[in-house]
Amino acid sequence: MTQRPSGERHEIFRDYLDAVGLHALAGAEAAGLQASEWYAMSQISLAGGLTPGELSARTGLTTGATTRLIDRLERAGRVRRVADPGDRRRVVVEPAPDAPDVDIDAIVGPARRRVGEVLERYTPEQREVLFDYFRRAAPAFREATEEIRAALRDRKRR
Repeated sequence: MTQRPSGERHEIFRDYLDAVGLHALAGAEAAGLQASEWYAMSQISLAGGLTPGELSARTGLTTGATTRLIDRLERAGRVRRVADPGDRRRVVVEPAPDAPDVDIDAIVGPARRRVGEVLERYTPEQREVLFDYFRRAAPAFREATEEIRAALRDRKRR
């Protein structure tokens, strides 16, 4: 049996993760998207475009579910499929240039403002440490997500 971390730090961390997750759900709702669509759009936008396989790997969805997600986003006019200029056999999913107007800045603006106010309480050196944490923690969370999914797959096989 795994021991559960105890004490205030554990509770603070859980509260932080819950708040970030709840914010993501609210952002998706405000954009008129499902949570997986919101995340996919964020990843596609940050990368400038992804192949369906890359999107599948980032979302953890099966290839079939990823295809359906891309189909929904394409029908909604949010993304388009284009031929990969480096390999015409591959397709890249990119944000549609004439996508319906969703003001992402307005949606995430309150969090940026409020977290910015929190960050301003720290010295520039402390902020560097915090951003180093963000840079290192994102891949750690992705790896932990994969561990959860692998354990889920193992349970389903039994």
